[in-house]
Amino acid sequence: MQDSNLSQPELLKSVLEPLLEDFQYWFARARNLLETERINFMSTEQQSDLLLRVKQAQEEVISAKMLFTATEGQVGIDMEALMPWHQLVTECWNVATRFRQERRA
Repeated sequence: MQDSNLSQPELLKSVLEPLLEDFQYWFARARNLLETERINFMSTEQQSDLLLRVKQAQEEVISAKMLFTATEGQVGIDMEALMPWHQLVTECWNVATRFRQERRA
């Protein structure tokens, strides 16, 4: 449970920093899958497009994390920026799940 006496920057850091790390982790996993495997249920163009979007999101997360670190946690990230990353991670999870299921079959 979070300490209710945390200052706003401390609270922001305790929430945002791990979230950005999670995005970095999941985008790295998705990128690895898309770069090393042929996803048969996707066209080559769909796979390339998803990989391109993952790479772009990785750059955006890196930039956001650098800004957050440079300002010592004084700057947050708007939900409108986070939502597309969350949606992309969900899309990547769905692709990875289906890929694993089809490999087992």
